[in-house]
Amino acid sequence: MSTPPKLTPQARAAALEKAKVSRQERAFIKASLKAGDVFLSDVLDMAQKNEAVGKMRVADLLSSLSGVGKVRAQSIMEKIGISPTRRIQGLGVHQLLALRKEFSIPTFRGKLFVLSGPGGVGKSTVAKELRKNSDFWVSISATTREPRANEIEGIDYKFLSNEEFDREIAEDNFLEWAAFAGSRYGSPRRPVETALASGRNVLLEIEIAGARQVKQHAPEAILVFLEPPSWEELVGRLEGRATDSPERRAQRLLLAQEELAAASFFDVVITNDQVSKVVDRLLSLA
Repeated sequence: MSTPPKLTPQARAAALEKAKVSRQERAFIKASLKAGDVFLSDVLDMAQKNEAVGKMRVADLLSSLSGVGKVRAQSIMEKIGISPTRRIQGLGVHQLLALRKEFSIPTFRGKLFVLSGPGGVGKSTVAKELRKNSDFWVSISATTREPRANEIEGIDYKFLSNEEFDREIAEDNFLEWAAFAGSRYGSPRRPVETALASGRNVLLEIEIAGARQVKQHAPEAILVFLEPPSWEELVGRLEGRATDSPERRAQRLLLAQEELAAASFFDVVITNDQVSKVVDRLLSLA
């Protein structure tokens, strides 16, 4: 075996930096696949010109797709005849065609659901449960408010500064946006459109003002209003929020009264007396 060439410190530093950039690029691609921002066919096309993407393992590529995971990825690779260690750039013509066919874009479009209701009614809890127990694609909203202690960037919300939010508005990157309780919230347009085009049902968990905007721009959207079992229970939930100041809770109670009156604008009204029942009802509408 020949001795590997010795690198100068400068060459070694350059090689390490290149490797780091390649890893970051592959991580970004995988995150975009999982979020539904790009399709597998897009990545396969990209791999023809991008060395970093071309060196991605096929197993990593497939398991990054929403709803696939490592077990299904392995099964698909075995069916097509792709070795576990194969990289995208090493795929043959027939293997590439088989992968594209396996994950071809459906000819039907998914349904757009908008879940709204008064603050404290449990919208985010329902959205999280739906994300875990169905193939619904649940949009992650952007907001200008500060994250709470238990919230994670990119999972609960995309936290933006006011300047960043202004830029997104100027570039028409929101499907809808609205001000609520002193902060602004918006639904990024491109991930929603991508998911719908791929045939997946999409859920937007947004405030009532945003729901009205969506209905104006997408009349086919199904608006779902989540109401509490009783006014007393909603008051109890809002009063028990340790993350809000007494003044903020009082504001939320006043706002909740106005929000409950908006139920007649929605296509479907569901009482949140049990989260699993709400999820089942949403699935029945799909």
